[in-house]
Amino acid sequence: MKNELRQIIKDNARFEVSVDSLRDSDDLYEAGLSSLNTIQLMLAIERHYNIEIPDQMLNRQLFQSIDSLAEAISQLQRSVHSV
Repeated sequence: MKNELRQIIKDNARFEVSVDSLRDSDDLYEAGLSSLNTIQLMLAIERHYNIEIPDQMLNRQLFQSIDSLAEAISQLQRSVHSV
C-alpha cells in the first residue's frame, strides 16, 4: 500500500524534495505539501481505494506522513469490510 501511496502522492502533489527520498515517517508538510495538494491528495486516495474519508478524520495528522495515511486507509478499509 505504501508504494501505491507514493505513486498517488507523486501524481497529485508537488514537493520541495523527491517523493522517493522521503521516508514513510517523514512529515509531508515539512517536505512541501500545501493545503491545495492535501485536497487533491485526499480526492485521489478516495478514488483509488474506493473509500470516503470522514470529515472527523480530515486533519493535519492524517496527512502528516505516508505512515499515517496508510494506517488511516487500512482502518477505513477494515470498517467497510466489517459492515
